[in-house]
Amino acid sequence: MTQPSVDQVWAWLDEVPDPEIPVISLVDLGIIRDVDWQGDTLCVTVTPTYSGCPATTIINLDIETALREKGIDKLELKRQLSPAWTTDWLTEKGRAKLEEFGIAPPQPAGGPDRCPRCHSANLERISQFGSTPCKASWRCRDCLEPFDYFKCI
Repeated sequence: MTQPSVDQVWAWLDEVPDPEIPVISLVDLGIIRDVDWQGDTLCVTVTPTYSGCPATTIINLDIETALREKGIDKLELKRQLSPAWTTDWLTEKGRAKLEEFGIAPPQPAGGPDRCPRCHSANLERISQFGSTPCKASWRCRDCLEPFDYFKCI
């Protein structure tokens, strides 16, 4: 088998969903930092959303499974903690997918600017802690629906 191009590998990884927010890919999340061939070994560099992320093991397993299914035999996953992951690394496509799914994407002001369901700006924070450590719970005062907000990190 000839080595697939780095662009092809990126496309494959763009199909691997985040285990905690499956509507976005690991590429959209911005945690795939680098893909390159070192001889006949494919090296994929991953930066977790935070060093204690409980999904890190599953993410690595999902990456390995997806690439092995594409015929990659020699694979090395590298964990890179510095620079630390930031929500700035989310792609625009990923931000749009979050909102379509009902999760408000991160905003520089530290809170959502609108409800992901009705787009109202009349919001209130319910809790700084949401369904995962990287999200907070908010509610729209107009449609009365609760929603997660992906916190800026």
